[in-house]
Amino acid sequence: MSVNALPKVSRDVLVTAAFVGLIVVMIAVAAITTENFLTQTNLTNLLKQMVTTGLLAYGMLVVILTGGIDLSVGSVVAFSGILTAGLVSSLPIPAAMAVGVVSGIGFGLVNGVLVARFGLAPFVVTLASLTTIRGLAFVYSEVPIAPEDPAFFSLGSAMAGPIPVSTVIMFAVFLVGGVFLTRTPAGRSIIAIGGNAETVRLAGINVRRHIVLAYTISGLCAGLAGVILASRVGIAQPSVGVAFELDAIAACVIGGASLAGGKGSVRATFGGVLVLVLINNLLNLYGVQSFWQQVLKGLIIIAVILAQRTNRVRA
Repeated sequence: MSVNALPKVSRDVLVTAAFVGLIVVMIAVAAITTENFLTQTNLTNLLKQMVTTGLLAYGMLVVILTGGIDLSVGSVVAFSGILTAGLVSSLPIPAAMAVGVVSGIGFGLVNGVLVARFGLAPFVVTLASLTTIRGLAFVYSEVPIAPEDPAFFSLGSAMAGPIPVSTVIMFAVFLVGGVFLTRTPAGRSIIAIGGNAETVRLAGINVRRHIVLAYTISGLCAGLAGVILASRVGIAQPSVGVAFELDAIAACVIGGASLAGGKGSVRATFGGVLVLVLINNLLNLYGVQSFWQQVLKGLIIIAVILAQRTNRVRA
C-alpha cells in the first residue's frame, strides 16, 4: 500500500515522524562531526538565532494561510530596529521598544489594507513595501546606531535559567499563535480564506478584515523581531534583514505550508525553523561561506514545492 493510499491521519503521522527523524539525525550528525555543537555557548547562540527566523516565520505563515505573501518583513526588521535604537536617547527604553514594534504593526496594517481593500496583488504590494521601508530606514539613519545604555541589551541577552528571554518570547508567540489559528473564529477564518475566499464570504465572514488582520500580525512579528535583534547584537543597521523573508518563507514551506493558501500548521512551521537554524549552525561550524547557505535555502524551497506538487497530483 502506498503512502497516498493511507488515511489522511496516518499520512500526517508518517510525515510528522519523518520530520522529527530528520531533526534528530541532523542533531546526531552535528554532535558527532563537530566538537563545538553541544557546548553551552553554541546551544545558547542556537536558541538566540532561532528568534528572528521564528518570529518572522509565524507571521509569514499567517499571511500564507490566506493565500498571500509578505516580502517586506526583512525591511521592517531593519526599520523597527534602527528606530528603536535611535529613540533610546530620548525615550525610556520600554517606550522606545514599544514604538519600534508599533511601527511594524503600522506597516503590516498598510500592506493589509492595500491587498484587501484595493485588491492589489500581495506580491506587488509587499515588494513595493520592501523597497519603501528599506528606504525609510536609510532616511532615518544612513549609519548604524549603537545605544550606549546597557539596559537596551537586556531583552536580547537576558536569560531565564538556561534559556534566553528572547527565545521564551518566541516560544510564547508560537504557543499563543497556535491557539489563535486553531481555536478562535478569527484564526479559523484566516485558514478558510486561503482555501476558498468566496465560500468564506458567502458564509457571512468579513474576508477583507481578516486579510488585514493577517498582514498586521506579520508586521507585529517583524517589528518585534527587529527590536529583539537590535537588542541582541547591540547595534541597529539600516542594511540588516536582507533576505530574511527568504528564511521565513523557507521555514513555512519546509513545514508543509502551501503557498496557494489554506494549508499549514504552527508546529510544522516551528520544525521548519529548527531545520533551517540547524543547517545554518552546522554550515557555520564547518566554515562554509554564507553565500552557500542562501543557495541551499533556495534549493530546499524548490525541492519542497516540487514534492508538494507531486503529492497533490498523486492524491
